Amino acid sequence: MRIVVVIVGIVLSISSWAQVGYKIDFKINGLKDTTAYLGYYYGESTYVKDTAKVNSIGAFQFTGAKALPHGVYFLILNKTRIFEMVISGDQQFTMETSTSDYIKNMKVTGDDDNKIFFENMAFNMARNQEATPYFTTVKDSTASEEAKASARASLQKINEKVMAYQNELLAKYPKTMTARMLKATKPIEVPDPPKRADGSIDSTFQYKYYRQHFFDNFDLADDALIRLPKPLYTEKLTEYLERLIIPQPDSVMNAINALVARVKHNQETYKYLVWNTVLNYQNPKIMGLDEVYVRLYDTYFASGEMDFWISASIKKNLKDHADKLRLSLVGQTAKNLIMQDQNLVLRSMYDIKKKYTILFFFDPDCGHCKEETPKLVDFYNKNKDRFGVEVYAVSADTSMLKMKNYIKEMKMPWITVNGPRSTVGSYQNLYDAFSTPTLYVLDEKKKIIAKKPPIERLVDFLENYERMQKSKSGAGGGQ
Repeated sequence: MRIVVVIVGIVLSISSWAQVGYKIDFKINGLKDTTAYLGYYYGESTYVKDTAKVNSIGAFQFTGAKALPHGVYFLILNKTRIFEMVISGDQQFTMETSTSDYIKNMKVTGDDDNKIFFENMAFNMARNQEATPYFTTVKDSTASEEAKASARASLQKINEKVMAYQNELLAKYPKTMTARMLKATKPIEVPDPPKRADGSIDSTFQYKYYRQHFFDNFDLADDALIRLPKPLYTEKLTEYLERLIIPQPDSVMNAINALVARVKHNQETYKYLVWNTVLNYQNPKIMGLDEVYVRLYDTYFASGEMDFWISASIKKNLKDHADKLRLSLVGQTAKNLIMQDQNLVLRSMYDIKKKYTILFFFDPDCGHCKEETPKLVDFYNKNKDRFGVEVYAVSADTSMLKMKNYIKEMKMPWITVNGPRSTVGSYQNLYDAFSTPTLYVLDEKKKIIAKKPPIERLVDFLENYERMQKSKSGAGGGQ
């Protein structure tokens, strides 16, 4: 009896050992004596994972001691992507096809996931062929409206066939890579808003429903969804944060932290999600959201949370950028500048008693500055009294002569000072102004209310800002 137990144990051990790693055998008729590569997707990039020599009868093998991460992979021949395949639980299987038609002639042995994957691909190709004449009719400007209506109806039926096929696949094989990929691309169906007791409809219902259920079909904690032909993970994350979250630092950070909590148990998705948000907010499209970058660095990098993968050099680069941004975030009180003007008189920015101060950093030799400065001069001359504006312009060059000539050439009617001739040290230790031109708008208390806005949008910005201030004042007065 003991001998039987030992033998069974050995068999189980051999069986377990045999499943470790990956072994994918290929036989491609019509191919011979070349090199094949196994590639994979990762976000927006592609990489080569393995190499194999193809023999005289088109046989080759990719093999490795460590299992491959789940996702969509592809075969490369002569620098060309030939066809895709899925990698999931079964990683020891055989694929046989021919160069005459890689997809139609594909036979998979030992892996149900790839069988389903290629069957789905063949089904979609057949439906596309079926739909082609109807698409032609719909696009045909000479076709009658009746013919177009009939073609649209036929296309709708084909689409229903595809959806029914995919829904059946999702129900029968939910854990396969094929099903996970299809589910991830499935749109959220938003119901019609319910009627209130008084018969009215909540106009925000569908927006709230869509936001709440946005990731129902997309498992953020599944790192296989990073390895798709389309960078869907990044796209979903970007759409959620940019379209469904109020573009304010607190709201965005709360949303990111909530997403992180869902993926943190998987280091790969934890790393990927956090890194994507860092890239998103290092140079944000919306003013003021650079604070998100600073807070992301403090929360996930300065804290050591990302030390399991981040290199010391990249971490230092992140820190340097965060420290530059944190010098002058929207909402902070601007640091005072005291510098010499063209008459060698010290001019303090805090001495300006206007409703708004525009802080403008420029370089006399900067081509872009020469394009932007006339716009600011025009804005100033037309709007200084309307809004109560003064400009405090800082020349980045040490040359006083260059500054004087620039003032004269550009007809600059405001306070202009020489940045290096300062009693408060380098302005780059006080402001994120490492390139020129750079512009800030400060309120009467010298609080930063705008950072790097386009000069041509200054009127719109100040009008909107004053409207918001009046609204807040009105709301406060009614309490």
